[in-house]
Amino acid sequence: MTGINRRAVATTSLALTMAVLDGSVITIALPSITRDFGVSPGDSILVVNAYQITVLVLLLPLGAVGEIFGYARVYRVGLVVFTLASLGSALAPSLEWLILARILQGIGAAGIMSINAGLIRAIYPLGQIGRGIGINALVVALASAMGPALAAALLSVGPWPILFAVNVPLGILTLLVGRGALPPSDPSPRAFDWASAVLNGGMLALAVLAVDGLGGRQPGWQVLAEAGLAVVFGLALLRRQRGRAAPLLPLDLLSIPVFRLSVMASILGFCAAALALISLPFWLQQHLGVSDAATGLWMTPWPLAVAAVAPLAGLLADRHSPGLLGAIGMALFCAGLVVLGLTEGAPGVLALSAKLMLCGAGFALFQSPNNRAMLTAAPPARAGAAGGMLSTARLLGQSLGAALAAVTLADAAATGAGRGLLLAAGLAGCAAVVSGLRMRGHRPAA
Repeated sequence: MTGINRRAVATTSLALTMAVLDGSVITIALPSITRDFGVSPGDSILVVNAYQITVLVLLLPLGAVGEIFGYARVYRVGLVVFTLASLGSALAPSLEWLILARILQGIGAAGIMSINAGLIRAIYPLGQIGRGIGINALVVALASAMGPALAAALLSVGPWPILFAVNVPLGILTLLVGRGALPPSDPSPRAFDWASAVLNGGMLALAVLAVDGLGGRQPGWQVLAEAGLAVVFGLALLRRQRGRAAPLLPLDLLSIPVFRLSVMASILGFCAAALALISLPFWLQQHLGVSDAATGLWMTPWPLAVAAVAPLAGLLADRHSPGLLGAIGMALFCAGLVVLGLTEGAPGVLALSAKLMLCGAGFALFQSPNNRAMLTAAPPARAGAAGGMLSTARLLGQSLGAALAAVTLADAAATGAGRGLLLAAGLAGCAAVVSGLRMRGHRPAA
C-alpha cells in the first residue's frame, strides 16, 4: 500500500468492525437479557431493533453532515458517541436504559458507517480504490459473519455486559491510532435539510417495520398503516428533494445509471445474504442435528471464503468491469444457495463446506466491485452522499432479508429454512441480472 496512510486504514477498519459487530453479537445475549431484566423475549428484541433502525434512519443525514462539516470530524464524533454509549449499555440497570443506550450507539455507528466510504475515497488514490473497498468489504463481511461466534466466546468468560464493555478500550485505541491520521476534506457550506431528514427517517423505519410485521407479529391493519405511511413519507421526500443541488436523498446520484443499478444490486444482494444467513442455522440443525453452539462452527467455511476472495475482488475491480464481476459473483452465490436448498438428507462435511464456500466466494466477488462502481460513479464533492447511500443500501437489504426470514420461518422452521435459502437464491439471481446491466458502456477509471 505504497503512499497510503496505514494509520488511517487501521482507524477506519477498527471503527467499522465495532459498528458492524455490534449489530450482530447482541442477538446471542438476548435470552440472558430477558432473564436478567425479567422481560418477555418480544420486549428484548427492542435492544436489536433500536440499534438497527437508528443506524438506518441516520445514514443519509449524517452523510450530508459529513459533506457540510468534513468527514473526519463527523467520524471522530461518531466514534466518541459509540464508545461512550457502549459504556452506558454495559452499565444499564434496566431494559429501558439499555434501549436508550443502544439508540445512542446507533447514532455513533451511523456517523462511522455513513462517512467510511467517503474516507476510503480520500485515503486511497483512484487507481487503488478497489483495493481499499476490498479491505472494507472484508471487514464488513467478516464482522457480520463472525459476530455470533465472537459473542459466544465472550459470553463464555463473562455476562452479557461484556459484549458492550469490550468496545470501550477498542474505541479509545481507535481514537488514539486515528489521531491526526484521517485525511481532511473540503467542507461544503450549505444548510442542513432537517425536514428531509425527518421524512427520510420515517420512510425507511416504517418500510422495515411493515415488512417485519408480515411475519405475524403485528395485526394486518397495522402493517397496512405502516406501509401506507412509508409511501406518504417517501412521496413527500421525493417532492421536497427534486431540483436541489445536493439533496439528502441523492436523486442527483440516482440519476446516474451505474450508481442506480449498483444501489439496486446492493439491496438485492444483501437481502439475499441476510435471508440465507438467518435461515442457515435452522437448516443445519434440521439436516445435521447439530447444537446451537456447533452451528457457528459448521458455518465457518462461508466467512473463510469471504476472507480469501474479498481482497482479490478489490484488486480485480480496479482492472475489470464491476458489472461483469458482480454478475459472476451473484451467479455463483445463487448457485451455492440453490444446491444448499435442494440438498436431501445429511450432506457430508466436505460437500457442505464446498457449498458454503461457493456462497461466500460469490458474495465477496460481488461486493467489492459493486461498492467501487457506486463510489467512483459519484463526483468527489458528493462522496459523503455516495457513502451514506452505500451503507443505507447494505443495511436496508439486511433489514429486509431479516424480515423475510421471519416470514419464511413463521410456520415451521424445518421447512421454512429450505424455502428461505431458495428465496435467497432467487434474490441473488435478480442481483446478478441487475449487475450485468452495468457492463455496457462502463469501465473502471484508470
